Amino acid sequence: MLLFLYAKRKKIVIQRILFPFLYFAMYRTKLGLKSMNKIAKKHPKLLKYLAYAGIIVGFLGMALISFSLMQNIYRVVTATTAVAGVALVLPLKVKGSFYVPFFHWIICIFLLALVHEFSHGVVARAYKLKIKSSGIAFLNIFVPVIPLAFVEPDEKELRKRPKMQQLSIFAAGPFSNIVFAFAVLALMGLVIAPVSNAIFDYNGVLVTGFTPGNETFPAESAGITENELIVRVDNMPISTVENFTEIMQAKTPGESVVITTNVTDYNITLAKSPENESKGYLGIYLTQNQEIKETILQKYGKVFPDIFVWFVGLFYWLYVLNLGIGLFNLAPLGPIDGGRMLQLLMHRLFKKKKGDKIWKAISFIFLGIVIINLLFAFFM
Repeated sequence: MLLFLYAKRKKIVIQRILFPFLYFAMYRTKLGLKSMNKIAKKHPKLLKYLAYAGIIVGFLGMALISFSLMQNIYRVVTATTAVAGVALVLPLKVKGSFYVPFFHWIICIFLLALVHEFSHGVVARAYKLKIKSSGIAFLNIFVPVIPLAFVEPDEKELRKRPKMQQLSIFAAGPFSNIVFAFAVLALMGLVIAPVSNAIFDYNGVLVTGFTPGNETFPAESAGITENELIVRVDNMPISTVENFTEIMQAKTPGESVVITTNVTDYNITLAKSPENESKGYLGIYLTQNQEIKETILQKYGKVFPDIFVWFVGLFYWLYVLNLGIGLFNLAPLGPIDGGRMLQLLMHRLFKKKKGDKIWKAISFIFLGIVIINLLFAFFM
């Protein structure tokens, strides 16, 4: 990314947020504009109906993400067991980041940005709004961290359009990411899950880590270690994460449970869950453990199942990142889609001057909440 920015340095435009700590670097092109025009001309009515649905989903998503951010900041301030609600999505295992394997990360970010920005452009063209450029952008924290894409409509013309048209264009990107996420989820349920059941036997859940924080939770205190395989809870067999979750949902704080792993039995007294104090809590992170069926190994060897697992991971991250980043884009922060939607709503509810003051105040409050969450992720 640094090499790209250096090679194209004469055509790079910087958009400052908290420069040089936080800023965008943009490289403008005309890539994809013909395709946007073609789709907009072919399905203008359908696109407008979908755009109206996007506005409704957009404001509902804004309410959801706003509540989630405020709830999490409350937990960060009041509880030692809170986990940061916002983190950088990176292909590196570093503190404060949300780790995604490199090739999954780069493919997901590219597809996410492509779907998001292309949808902005298509809806804009459905309203016959001029698109000046498309291109590649980079979110920079001193240096480029995340590659993105963008579509740049004629802003002066956009501001003159009716508020419903503006809202439709702003909501189109996050709405498309959320729809894409659920389409991927449906594909996983209808196609990938049955294939997975035919390839693998599920034989327990693997401990991958422990809840971070100042407090040591029961599982870690009892001596459970990473990579132990949980096979029974209170002598009830565990084959899947769903089995484990269903059994643990019925447990309460202070209750004793016997966790059987491939190493030994652990008698553990449960703590209170940070999410719900009426629920028992072990304080562990888990993943599904599985083994390739012998018939599959004999017929296909290990290569085919390994490739399948890689694609399962890709689809999983496509779902998680499109949903998570799509919702985050609806947060009431000035420069992103949710912030721009909120500004239009404030103009509608109040006069423009007063509306802008309220909008700026809300934006700065949520910027502070996001920054605190990010700092908490790095220093907890």
